[in-house]
Amino acid sequence: MAGSTFGNIFKITTWGESHGRGVGVVVDGCPAGLPLDESDIQKYLDRRKPGQSRYSTPRKEEDTVEILSGIFEGKTTGTPISMTVYNKSQRSRDYSGIAGYYRPGHADLTYDMKYGFRDYRGGGRSSGRETIGRVAAGAIACKVLNQLGIRILTYTKAIGPIEITPENFDIHQISESPLYMPDSQAAEKAAHYLEECIHSQDSSGGVIECVVDGMKPGIGDPSFEKLSANLAKAVCSIGAVKGFEIGDGMAAAKAKGSQNNDQYALSPEGGIQKLTNHSGGILGGISDGSQIILRAGIKPTPSISQKQSTVTKSGQTVQIEVKGRHDPIIVPRAVVVVESMVALTLLDMMFASINSNMDNLIRFFS
Repeated sequence: MAGSTFGNIFKITTWGESHGRGVGVVVDGCPAGLPLDESDIQKYLDRRKPGQSRYSTPRKEEDTVEILSGIFEGKTTGTPISMTVYNKSQRSRDYSGIAGYYRPGHADLTYDMKYGFRDYRGGGRSSGRETIGRVAAGAIACKVLNQLGIRILTYTKAIGPIEITPENFDIHQISESPLYMPDSQAAEKAAHYLEECIHSQDSSGGVIECVVDGMKPGIGDPSFEKLSANLAKAVCSIGAVKGFEIGDGMAAAKAKGSQNNDQYALSPEGGIQKLTNHSGGILGGISDGSQIILRAGIKPTPSISQKQSTVTKSGQTVQIEVKGRHDPIIVPRAVVVVESMVALTLLDMMFASINSNMDNLIRFFS
C-alpha cells in the first residue's frame, strides 16, 4: 500500500493497523542534537488517546510510546527515529460481522474497490489509530519549532451547531475542557448537544481551528509547493477531515476586495505591518510573518448504533447496527492530530526554504 510517507526533508512514514500488534512511525530528517525522550512524545499522545471522557470511545488504551532508534544520551542522533505503540485493547470479534457488508460512511467499499481485499477489524489502515504515528512525529516537529520561537495553538471551534465566541475566549479552558473548547459557555451547550446525540444513538461533527504564532516570513513556493496548498494536503489527509480553510476561508467568496484585502502600514519600529489578517498569514502561497490561521471541518463519527441500510458483498440489501466502542464525536481527539500535521508541514517547508536565496546559504554555511 503506497501513500504512507509524508514530507520531503523532514519525512515520516506511518505503519500498522488498528487491530494488529501495534502502530508507529519512522521519522527521517530530524536534526541531531535535539533533546528528546519518550515523555516529549507521550504528552501529545495523551491528548488523543481514547477513554478520557464520556465523549470518546471507551476502548482503554494507554498508548504508551517506545522510542526504538535515533536517540543517544537523551538527544537525537540525526538518524531515523522509530517509535511504536502496541495495541493492547483490541476486540476484533466486535468486527467479525462486517466482513461481508459495507458500513455507511466508512472506507470499506472504496478499499475493496481499490485492493480487492481489506482488513475489516476496525478499518485497518483507515482507522483513526493510524493517526498515532502522525502525532508521535508531530510532537518532534513541535519541539523543533518551539526552539525556533514558533508556537501552535489548536482547539475546538465548533461542535455541531455550537460555536465559540471571541468575547468568551479563554486559552486556559482548552486543557480544562474534555471537548478542548476555549469557551466554557459554548462547551456546556456542546455537552448538552452531544448528550442528545448519544441518547438518539447518533454522532456529531465539528470544526477545529489552528493558530500559528511566530511563523517566519518567506516560507512556501509560488506554484505547486504553496504553503497553503501543502497545509491543505496535510490536514485533508486526516481521515475525518472534509473541509479546510485558511484565514477568512469560504467567507472570502462573499466579500468584496475592499473588505478582504489586508492593508499595510508602517509599524512603530519602522517595519511593515498588516492592519487585518483576512489572508490567514499566507499570500501567494508564501508566509508573510503574521499569524497563520486555519480550520478543519470534521465529519460526524460514521460508526453509529442507529439502524442503517447497506449492501453485502454478495449484493443483498441489509439493515445493520454498527457494534463496538466508538466516539460520539471525533473532534476533541483530532485536535492534536491537526496540530501535528500543521507542525510537520511547517517544519518540512522551512527546511526546504534554506536554499531559497544566496543570503540564506551564506548565513548557513559561512
